[in-house]
Amino acid sequence: MAWFKRTRKGIQTNTKDKKDTPDGLWHKTPSGKIVDNDELVKNNYVSPEDNFHMRIGSKEYFKILFDMNQYEILFENLVSSNPLSFSDTKSYQQRIKQANAKTGLNDAISIAYGKSKGKNITIASMDFSFIGGSMGSVVGEKISRAVDHSINTKSPLLIISKSGGARMMEGAISLMQMAKTSAKLSQLSSKKIPYISLCTDPTTGGTTASFAMLGDIIIAEPGALIGFAGPRVVKDTTGKDLPVGFQKSEFLLNHGFLDFISHRNDLKEKINLYIDLILNKSLRKNSIQH
Repeated sequence: MAWFKRTRKGIQTNTKDKKDTPDGLWHKTPSGKIVDNDELVKNNYVSPEDNFHMRIGSKEYFKILFDMNQYEILFENLVSSNPLSFSDTKSYQQRIKQANAKTGLNDAISIAYGKSKGKNITIASMDFSFIGGSMGSVVGEKISRAVDHSINTKSPLLIISKSGGARMMEGAISLMQMAKTSAKLSQLSSKKIPYISLCTDPTTGGTTASFAMLGDIIIAEPGALIGFAGPRVVKDTTGKDLPVGFQKSEFLLNHGFLDFISHRNDLKEKINLYIDLILNKSLRKNSIQH
């Protein structure tokens, strides 16, 4: 008789209760450094050993940027339909439901409004965990509404990009969001309201070809992959070896695509510093130079 017998088949933990790394375990960075999970959380998921910035979601960015972690979530209930009746091994609606169950999100971007260093700001933050942060009709609509909200409240807009590009399940409709978001941001510019773009790992495809590169100030986190087509696609297409660090944020900064790179722990100070400079306002206390 077997000494061990499974009484219940299958994994019993609900998807929403699972964690990529349980509390008390360790993370290994690409350079091979081992970091305790609790230490990572205290340092905003940046490895103190090698400065590697791990991917985080909208809730973590909101906690970093809003005063006292207090903010209002906007346009939360927008959900993608299936305008093209897309289906592969699963229907598009099934994939949306699965992503919702896994992340607790309705789509790949969240909009929040609150105070950062004492002044109002509207923040749109993408989540890579929701279908690779892909841009569909809901992402485009939420960004458009965030622009309208910024205009109505006269608050600066920050968009945090983290995306694999346009969402294939929505076909040309997803590509239309590039033009839609670009047009809406031009309205924000005409009202002389600052727009800050923060590119995080990865910022690729249609997001790079639209709103991610339209900021009055374009920031990136260290080591972020930023580009349109990925490095492998570029190499296969050109047939040439790529430079060291190609499409990393440091490479883009050296070639004039970014204004600066910021450590995650400095984001709140630097973003608000540049908002004050753009608006020609007195600098808020504790602002730091980069």
